[in-house]
Amino acid sequence: MGRLRPRAFVRMGVIPVTAVIVIAGALVTAGCDRGSPPPTSTAVRDTADQVLYDITMDLSIDGVRRIRLEADSVYNYQSSQIADLLGVRVQFYTPAGGLSSTVTSIEGTYNYHTEDMEARGDVVAVTPDGRRLTTEVLRYSRAQGTITGPEAFVYDSPDQHLEGDGFTSDPDFRDVLATRPREGRVTGDR
Repeated sequence: MGRLRPRAFVRMGVIPVTAVIVIAGALVTAGCDRGSPPPTSTAVRDTADQVLYDITMDLSIDGVRRIRLEADSVYNYQSSQIADLLGVRVQFYTPAGGLSSTVTSIEGTYNYHTEDMEARGDVVAVTPDGRRLTTEVLRYSRAQGTITGPEAFVYDSPDQHLEGDGFTSDPDFRDVLATRPREGRVTGDR
């Protein structure tokens, strides 16, 4: 049987150990804001079952890509089948596969069960032919094939300007209907 040898320990003097503790304590307290109370609850994102970064996901109908979802970060929750998204970009495609619109936002939510999406924060929707809609909240219902917004919005196209406090639209933003219009004008023939 081999002989056990005692482990070698390096003994630091009292002063170097004390100096390390004081420096570490100073660094820890320097980053604290003594004026704010400690957090009292855990952030929802801390409970995610899975976290993904820089994702791209394509949704197809009858073998044709209809939606491309890109996000900087995704927080998946298995029990609710919900994903929280940060840095969102969604591209909608026509049944023939051509790009119909692109929506960007700061954050959003995706429901894996219903395939519905919600974009929140600096939401901008643009189309290849120059239509643009801005709002703070935009919701896509896959079952209805509609986009709605419960908040104030501004819509501009080459021949139309519309503002209101809510809207319903197709994913191509060709038929935008204000639920509570504030201003609108048509400039030219349609």
